[in-house]
Formats: sequence, C-alpha cells, structure tokens
Amino acid sequence: MSDKTVLLVEDNDDDVELTLRSFKKQNINSKVVVARNGQEALDYLFAKGTHAKRDASQSPDVVFLDIKLPKIDGLEVLRQIRAEESTRLIPVVVLTTSTEAHDKISSYQLGANSYVRKPVDFDKFQAATRQLGEYWLLLNEVAAAVSK
Repeated sequence: MSDKTVLLVEDNDDDVELTLRSFKKQNINSKVVVARNGQEALDYLFAKGTHAKRDASQSPDVVFLDIKLPKIDGLEVLRQIRAEESTRLIPVVVLTTSTEAHDKISSYQLGANSYVRKPVDFDKFQAATRQLGEYWLLLNEVAAAVSK
C-alpha cells in the first residue's frame, strides 16, 4: 500500500496523531498528507498556494475530510472537489465528530462516498481508522481518471 496517498484534512492535532499512529500500527504505509484547514486542502488538491509546485495530476487515492474546519469548512471543500473534473472522482470519506443530521445529508448530497462518525474511545477510533485504511487503500479500486 506504499504507493497510495491519503489526504487527511483535519485541524485537531490529537486526531491527526491518532490516525497516523493507527495507520503505522496496522502497517498501512501509505503517504499521508495532512491539511489543517479547508483552504490548505484545496491548495493541495489544485496545486495552488504553498502547493503550487506539486504535480496536480497526482491526485490522492482518498480524502479523509473533517467537516468543522477553519478558513473553509469541509462541506465547501467537498463541493469544490466535486465541481472540478480533475478531482470529481477522488473518493471522499467524511470523518467527523458531527452528530447533526444536516451534516450527514449535506455530505451525501454533495457527493461524499462515505460518512463516518469519529469514535471518542481510543481503541474504537483506532479500529475505525484501521478499517477505513484497509478498505479505501487496499480493497477499493479507484476510477481510472485518478489512478496512478
């Protein structure tokens, strides 16, 4: 799985660390790019700002996207991902603490591939990220437009 790339869009340092540790513990050796806010995620995806020199044709294999983000919220990030031909087919998993029905409905209406509520318990969080990593990075086959 080392040739796969995950874009983890998460502003909570603890959740970033737990996700990275969980992937490492489960031998999910994919490259993980962390964006700490919605603007940084869009800059990475569209090779703008601090990521202007990045090859935009090399899309991540999956985006794990929090909803409650600084600068640009996750729903707007998802809207922009789905609006562009170059990113439309990238799998996006909304990974959030939100329990609001509106957030779940909006995520799916905007084209999320999955909506996962982050468990608060460490062991359950670790199990959830392991399962997400195994499914989206090992079992799932991405569309030809975003494959590497």
